[in-house]
Amino acid sequence: MDATALKAAATGAIHVKNASGEPLFDGDKPVRIIVHSPGSRAFGTVKSRQTARALKRMNENEGKITAPTADEARLEVAEDLALVTIAFENLTYGDKVGAELFEAFYADPELGYITNQVTKHLADWGNFRPGSSVS
Repeated sequence: MDATALKAAATGAIHVKNASGEPLFDGDKPVRIIVHSPGSRAFGTVKSRQTARALKRMNENEGKITAPTADEARLEVAEDLALVTIAFENLTYGDKVGAELFEAFYADPELGYITNQVTKHLADWGNFRPGSSVS
């Protein structure tokens, strides 16, 4: 078997659900978030940033492992998810666009249930099956 046929897709689409778990639509169009896969360079950059932040906190606290505050953690997750997000489909957040849109959206605590959906989706390589890439 040729292992190259087993490679994960480069991107994936998340059909966003409301807080009750029902898929969202804008009219008849699905509300989706398009993300880079866990095997992407963008995802690798996020993992490196997470490690660097943890080491920085440890160095600043005399080698003790310390957790970020709730607000710091929320903003860090927002920054990380913004880096791996490619696009929003049929979803806006005020007049923001691009990376500013993604970061503001993910940082909004009242939309945390969607942030959780994206985080969960990214954690499962099965969501990036070969041939499932979004163009």
